[in-house]
Parts: sequence; C-alpha cells; structure tokens
Amino acid sequence: MRIGSFVLAAQFPGQGQGEALHRAVRSAEVAEEAGLDAVWLAEHHFVPYGTCPSAVTLAALLLGRTRRIQVGTAVSVLPTAHPVTLGEQAALLHVTSGGRFTLGVGRGGPWVDLEVFGAGLEAYEKGFPESLDLLVRWLREPSVASAGERFAFREVPVVPRPSESLTGVEGPEVVVACTSPASVRLAAERGLSMLLGMHVGDEEKAEMVALWRTHARAAGRSPEEIAGAAHVSAGIAQIADRRTDAAETLLKAMPGWLKQGLDAHITVDGRARAMRDPLAYTELLCGLHPVGTPQLCADRLAATSERTGITRFALLVEGSGDLAATEENVRRLGAEVLPRLL
Repeated sequence: MRIGSFVLAAQFPGQGQGEALHRAVRSAEVAEEAGLDAVWLAEHHFVPYGTCPSAVTLAALLLGRTRRIQVGTAVSVLPTAHPVTLGEQAALLHVTSGGRFTLGVGRGGPWVDLEVFGAGLEAYEKGFPESLDLLVRWLREPSVASAGERFAFREVPVVPRPSESLTGVEGPEVVVACTSPASVRLAAERGLSMLLGMHVGDEEKAEMVALWRTHARAAGRSPEEIAGAAHVSAGIAQIADRRTDAAETLLKAMPGWLKQGLDAHITVDGRARAMRDPLAYTELLCGLHPVGTPQLCADRLAATSERTGITRFALLVEGSGDLAATEENVRRLGAEVLPRLL
C-alpha cells in the first residue's frame, strides 16, 4: 500500500497566504522524513481554499528539496493550460528528478479562471478530451503535430523527450481526476489511472473502478494494462490517541476554512452553485476516512483498499490548519499507521 499526503496549501481564517504556503512546503518535507510514498499538490486560482496557483511549479520546488519521495499534481487544471506547455514542464521534471514526478490532470470547474486565462467556457465543457489527448501524445511521441479544434500547429520535436531520462523510465505517469461516468470512460479508454475524490465513499469508488475496467476492456486495453492500473483515492487523515480528539480537531478548524474557501469560487457565466454545508461536509469526511487512533486509521485504509482494490492514497493532513499539528500528524502517519499496513 502506498500512502501519500495531499497538500492544498489551505488558507484558514486569520492566516496569511505566506503562512499557508510555508505549511504546505514544510508538510511535504516532513512527509519524506516520515517515510510516506508521495506528496500530491492541488492547484486553485483566486481563492483561499488553496493558495497554490501552479501545482507543477510547487512540484518543481519540492522535487529539488527532496531526494526520495514521489511528487504529483492533484491536479493541474488542463482547460486553463496549454497541453504542450504542461507537457514540456512535466517532461522536464520527469527527466531532472529521475522519474519522481507524476502528472495528475483534471477538468476543473466553470470558474472565472476560464475568463482570466482566455480559455473560455467551451474549454471546460467540450475541450478536455482534445487537451488530454494532445498532452499524452506529447509525453509519448518524439514529435507532435495537431489539427484539433482548439490546437492546430505543424509538427515539432518534443524537447526534452521523457524517454531520455537516465533512469530508463519512458515518461511521467499521467492520472486523471474522475468525478463522473464520462470522465471514468475518458480515462479508461486511454489506459490512464484515476484520481478519485475525497467526497465519495468506498462503495462509489468501487463502482467507479469497476466501470473503468469495463470501459478499458471495451477499448481493447490488455489484461496486463487493466490489472496494472494504479488508481489513487483522495481522503483526509487525522491521528490522535482517541477518535473523538481527532474528529474534534477537524470540526473546529475545517468548517471555517471550507466556508471561506468555497464561498470565494465565482462561476464564469453566473450560473448558480450548489455549495456544501461546511460542518456537514467535515462530519462526512470524518466518517469516510482515517480519522482517529493509529489502529483505526490503518483499519480504515485497509478496508477501503479491500473494498475498492485501490492501493494508493492521497491524504489531506493539514486539516488542523496549524503547522506544528500538521507536522505531528504527518509524523504519526509515518511512524504509527504505516507499520500497521505492512
């Protein structure tokens, strides 16, 4: 089982953006020290929900500050980026880090980001498949041309080529954030593993994995490809000597952050948004994920893995909003939970 941390660089009420980013960087460094497998970095624009606007840039910093741990984006928002630009950045990080970079991509939301970056609503509503295909081609082929609706250009060489990595690993892994049957099918047909959100439980994740396998088989993916898919389950982890203490930590801090962060999202076209109740959402997360004693957390992760077949986890560890508490949480995850999963 491969356990990683999920870093949003969340700005809790009363905190500055620099404080949020410092906690994000420090928690990632501690994750390596604690023996975690990976750190996954979120990307958001213009909102305190997450103060990292470029997951790939923060990944570059952390790859330079660490030596062993995998670093992935969860996710880079593809509709607001040029696929070739993102592909070049991913290839660069793959080659220079010795294959420690994973590129997670997603569709994002209908936010004002689309207006600011000039992508437009159509890039979100219709353009994701074209962008994803161009990105994957850039990471797999020696040269690329495009004749799509959004991207059209003559053939150009891929520099640097991911296959030029001295490790011999052909290219960075690409995973796709999936929140609907359509996105599951999109990932499956391309043989790409899924990143599944923290808002859904084991049963729904198991159903999405089963659907992925069905679509992958229908698309002609080999049994080896299907069996080798390494989907990622996002969640939250808070460790304490008693479950009530772990839950109380999150229930005190997270609702204020969620309300402030989610309220700041603005749609590009003025459409109405259905926002979660912050307290009820925190309570839901506490029930779905490893929140409690080390043994309870290990049992919860093992149960999710057994039910879904997923063996990779990206766990939000900064739910307390406090740097010292976050560091302790990460260290306990490594020292007291991981050994119980061996």
